[in-house]
Amino acid sequence: MLGMHARVPKHFVLEERLERYADAIEIAPAALAGRWREACAPIGSAPFARLAVDLGCGKGPFLVATARSDPQTLFIGIDGEPVCIAYAAQRVIEGGLDNALLVPALGNDLVRIFAPGEIDELIINFPTPFPRKKDAPKRLVSLERLLEYRTVLAPDGRVVFKTDHEPLFAFAREQFELAGYEADYISDDYRSDFPDTPASEYEERLVAQGAKVHAIIAHVGELAEEPVLMEPPSLVDYLPENLEDLGYVPYGMRGTVVNLINRREHEAARRARSKRNRS
Repeated sequence: MLGMHARVPKHFVLEERLERYADAIEIAPAALAGRWREACAPIGSAPFARLAVDLGCGKGPFLVATARSDPQTLFIGIDGEPVCIAYAAQRVIEGGLDNALLVPALGNDLVRIFAPGEIDELIINFPTPFPRKKDAPKRLVSLERLLEYRTVLAPDGRVVFKTDHEPLFAFAREQFELAGYEADYISDDYRSDFPDTPASEYEERLVAQGAKVHAIIAHVGELAEEPVLMEPPSLVDYLPENLEDLGYVPYGMRGTVVNLINRREHEAARRARSKRNRS
């Protein structure tokens, strides 16, 4: 997940790990723009049939499992956390995969790393929600980002987005529509429909805590006119009215929800006191 700092175990030396698994890390990705499929194919092999990008790949279990299940597709894992890159590269090397590669980068680097129309599938698994209004431009499913993705996605390319965060999911549905994507699949319980597909460590941990996996799978559609970029809202605006009925509060919103409940309780108590004083 972008924006999250991975825990580093004792005796973990980042530089040593990055050097040891350097064969699975591309440090000059912009040089491959437009020729990823050919340049990354094993010697003597045909170019890869497809190119998929796992944006915010974390420590790589999802990337590795998906790459193993689809050897004709080249999978590029992107993450801004060097520790995650090191762990994911280790998994790729130890798994003997020749169709997976790691790139240390951020979401807004895609247009620099890939040529127009080069990506067949963009996977966004459980991105950092950035619930505060001032941090909204950092959301990987904001309108601005989705418009950027259109430039590097193939004409029939698609975005696969998953989250445990219901407010972010509601926000994303609006943003996908504004950015001219057409939904092929929308669900509040992806795991029920696809129980056997690979999951990240983060997803497994959240599901064990009672989270539902919300998902959107959408392909590039027609964009009649360039949408006007407006200031995106806080994710608080997407919370339900009855906060006490929330069975699961997503990561990044727990403190906010508690504060809102306390504020409402205090306001109700204040109104009750004021009413008693008037009577």
